[in-house]
Amino acid sequence: MKKIYKKEIKDIVFVYEPTANYSTQLYRFCARKDIKVFIINPKQSHNFAKAISQRGKSDKADAKMLNQAIVVAREGEIMIPSINPLAEEINEMIGYYKLKVKQRVALSNHLESLKAKGDKTYLTKRLTKEIGELKRVEKEIIDEIYTLISKDETLLKKYNSVISINGVGKITAILLIHLFIKYPNATQREITSLTGLDPIKRESGISIKGKSRISKAGGKIYRSSLFMAAMVAIQRDKRFKMFYNRLKENGKHTTVAQVAIMRKIVIIAHSLYKSDKLYDEEHNKKKDKKDSNFYINSRETDGKKRIAA
Repeated sequence: MKKIYKKEIKDIVFVYEPTANYSTQLYRFCARKDIKVFIINPKQSHNFAKAISQRGKSDKADAKMLNQAIVVAREGEIMIPSINPLAEEINEMIGYYKLKVKQRVALSNHLESLKAKGDKTYLTKRLTKEIGELKRVEKEIIDEIYTLISKDETLLKKYNSVISINGVGKITAILLIHLFIKYPNATQREITSLTGLDPIKRESGISIKGKSRISKAGGKIYRSSLFMAAMVAIQRDKRFKMFYNRLKENGKHTTVAQVAIMRKIVIIAHSLYKSDKLYDEEHNKKKDKKDSNFYINSRETDGKKRIAA
């Protein structure tokens, strides 16, 4: 490449999707060689391929498509990678944790199926034992991640800021810390999207009026953890409880109100992570009222009416 591009080598940008082990090797290579990269989301590249009417799929066709996809890169998305050893290790641990959770859920579903049939055989006992072992491994992984965080004074301070939110426990705090480390330059709106809690609409003229729903495009593990955090926060935190009750009183469905709490927890956690401050349930009540008015004004889930704030 140096022979081909000579002095222009400094302007070269590698465009690739963050998939498989090869992308990790490429990321580290670019970090060592100070090469700029644009890491395009696989879903974004898939949609871009449709937009330019790419019909076939081959390595050559995909390479040409990615070459053109540089036009969708926003400011700050083209950069020289930086490697944080601690962040890399936490990322690997979280990946392993997700794998174990996925295995446990699959076994739990199979066990429930067997119990529904009334089976009480060796298999049910075996599955119960395996599920218990997976739970133990999950706890060990979370404890190990916390040990890694506690060794870094700056990161520990940010962890304490996030976990100070009523309802946010150890697992939720660690998952959110991992998310914030992985996307250090993300805005609050982008962080919400990465958890899959961003609202999407399906409307076209007067003929199509679909219900608003969350995208669920982000990691499922974040939403599962945030759901439990939201349930606790509604019970124990005056600020979240008032916000939840205000939505319910104005006709919002329970699920919509719960999602609103989950979204608020993410936004507050991200703000505390950035500022290194502790949570204060008495702070910023005016913002809470503004947020609730947003949900009140949005179209009702049953599609029958709108409620004025």
